[in-house]
Amino acid sequence: MKTLSLSSTVSLLAGSLALSVAGAPGVARAAEAPKPGEVRSRAQAFFQPVPDKMPGSDKDSAELVTLGRQLYFEKGLSANNSQSCNSCHAVDRNMGGVDNEPTSPGAFGKRGGRNSPTVLNAGFHLAQFWDGRAADLVAQAKGPILNPIEMAMPSEAEVVKKLSAVAEYPKAFAAAFPGQKDPLTYENIAQAIAAFERTLVTHDRLDDFLKGDDQALTGVELKGLETFVSTGCIACHNGPLLGANSYQKMGVVNGYANGEDLGRHAVTKSEEDKLKFKVPSLRNIALTGPYFHDGKAASLEEAVRQMAWLQLGRKLEDGDVKSIVAFLNTLTDKARASKGSASR
Repeated sequence: MKTLSLSSTVSLLAGSLALSVAGAPGVARAAEAPKPGEVRSRAQAFFQPVPDKMPGSDKDSAELVTLGRQLYFEKGLSANNSQSCNSCHAVDRNMGGVDNEPTSPGAFGKRGGRNSPTVLNAGFHLAQFWDGRAADLVAQAKGPILNPIEMAMPSEAEVVKKLSAVAEYPKAFAAAFPGQKDPLTYENIAQAIAAFERTLVTHDRLDDFLKGDDQALTGVELKGLETFVSTGCIACHNGPLLGANSYQKMGVVNGYANGEDLGRHAVTKSEEDKLKFKVPSLRNIALTGPYFHDGKAASLEEAVRQMAWLQLGRKLEDGDVKSIVAFLNTLTDKARASKGSASR
């Protein structure tokens, strides 16, 4: 879905709010429980269900995905055999594709400068990394392995040499890349990891609601959805992933305390991109704290309150924060949802 400008968002919100109160006394209407059909109709202007498959996944063979999964959990891809992709982007144990650290420790204990974003649904994003420096999952997979702070392998050649010495890998690469004379290459390592990551599609109760299930969300959660929309969060958090489809300045209305990381400016060198970051997806957001590119928001409540102030210039009441958080908890993958993270 195309990102909405602030002006168009205000117009849409005005229309939605007008529909909410039309033909009924304001106080009486506010006290009524949200009607699922009416809420759904408004929500569908901003959100869509997560697609069942990621782009490119139809070309991934079972052998390629199996190899990719093995490589994703392979600690031998780090210089001291201590780190795998899953170390920072954990997808096992019902994790949310992150390590729940403000910033992640690398193979030798040094920490990166940014919070590790979730790998869940990442193939739907407009680009990879907070600053969008990688165009797709393949390009992203190549970065951390050679990053001296992260997995710290010295070169592509050393990575290939190391995997080639493991008896099972030459055979597995040959099966995943049939017809290639030398299938165990750095490019193919990234291709295989990306194929596995393309299987990491999640579905949640908002999907069920958008598809017509009136029982998918509770009254409290429906109210939270309405509050999310009327507050203006949809200006950036829209589309199937409720984000991940645009870059926005961190601190549009009120400046963010951490101004050292210039975000996308480091990639484009454009003055317009200073302090801009990829808008994170809100799918599975209850599982992926701490929040923001620097991991400085410890809780979801804190993140909601800060975002309203930084991006919209609004100081939310405690009740509105609680309401929005109730809605955000519906965005947890049903397969990963626990009693604590997605209670109904």
